[in-house]
Amino acid sequence: MHDDAIPVLNELIETSKDGEKGFAKAAQDTRSAELRTLFTTGAQRCAEGARELQDLVRQLGGNPDQTGSVTGALHRGWISLKEAVSARDDEAILEEVERGEDYAKEAYRTAAQKDLPPNVKAVVQRQYHGVVANHDKVKAMRERYRSGGHRS
Repeated sequence: MHDDAIPVLNELIETSKDGEKGFAKAAQDTRSAELRTLFTTGAQRCAEGARELQDLVRQLGGNPDQTGSVTGALHRGWISLKEAVSARDDEAILEEVERGEDYAKEAYRTAAQKDLPPNVKAVVQRQYHGVVANHDKVKAMRERYRSGGHRS
């Protein structure tokens, strides 16, 4: 069961590292102090989650992922393209961050359904709830921006 858990955890580490980089890029690109705070906090949570998962992989005798995925790099590239086209439009940045969080939600949901050691499953489920909360915050903010209910 431990050998099966390591690849699952490494995939979540990649997802978390991608999220950290994506949130950091969004924080850098937004014009809004409110969004910068939201994105910076998201990046910090992703980094903390990745570290916790890396520790679990080590405890299981594996080598944790340290970088992130090609898919994530492509996603971050899409954020860059989108922001260039939309002149750093905060609504567009929120849409891309939400898309990244959709990917993370699915990755964690899938992992939480796997047959994992109880201590690993508990961490994955707790982090999944955190990803859902991050997603919901970003979605609510995107909806607020879309409806014009924000200050520029």
